Amino acid sequence: MNQGLEIVSIADLPAQSGMGSSSSFTVGLLGALHALRGEAANAGQLAREACEIELDRLGEPIGKQDQYIAAYGGLQAIRFLPDGTVSVDPVICDIRTKRELNNRLMLFHVGGERRAGDLLGKVKERGEANRGAIRQLCGLARRMRDVLTDGRDLNAFGHLLNESWHAKKSLEPAITNSRIDDLYSRAISAGALGGKLLGAGSGGFLLFYCEPHLQDRLRHELAELPQIPFTFDPHGSKVIYVGEDHF
Repeated sequence: MNQGLEIVSIADLPAQSGMGSSSSFTVGLLGALHALRGEAANAGQLAREACEIELDRLGEPIGKQDQYIAAYGGLQAIRFLPDGTVSVDPVICDIRTKRELNNRLMLFHVGGERRAGDLLGKVKERGEANRGAIRQLCGLARRMRDVLTDGRDLNAFGHLLNESWHAKKSLEPAITNSRIDDLYSRAISAGALGGKLLGAGSGGFLLFYCEPHLQDRLRHELAELPQIPFTFDPHGSKVIYVGEDHF
């Protein structure tokens, strides 16, 4: 850019809370700057450029999942290939399955924001020891995708979510703590079939899968936590206004 800019960022949720806010910001900013230059950047380009900024230039020890889902949106099966490339395939499922999944997912803010890079650096140090758990997480992701595409027993998604949380906790002790473990145990006792702490861990947001007829009981059990309503976004990052070019 060869002129001065004023950049304003507005967010509904706090930063450093496991919701992919930094990558969403980077992808959105890149899209806006490309539009200001009169350039059309597709989702793949925005995701790759955001990864270059966060991973290569800033040296953050994070993955690429946040940048790609922020750029593409929707329900995606994302594969990270050995050569560094990323494959993004939409999860094809019935609209009623998507709607019901959205209705059965509940998001609660537990607080305790942290820098994801600090925790992920510890996970990376345990790379070889974590190989089995990482393979397990990959397999669970494929099984979750199959549950959605089959569209039959959606509760299987909740049980798989529970398995994935226990696998994720094994990567590094600091991913969870006694408070989070207590909240999770109480949620399961109240009727949730599964859940997980979003992001790197140690704080932020807990996501639970709970059937509709048990959701009031879960809300009551976790009454000290704010519930955050949400819906799936099918579009990903987009430019919503382009004004006249006066430069």
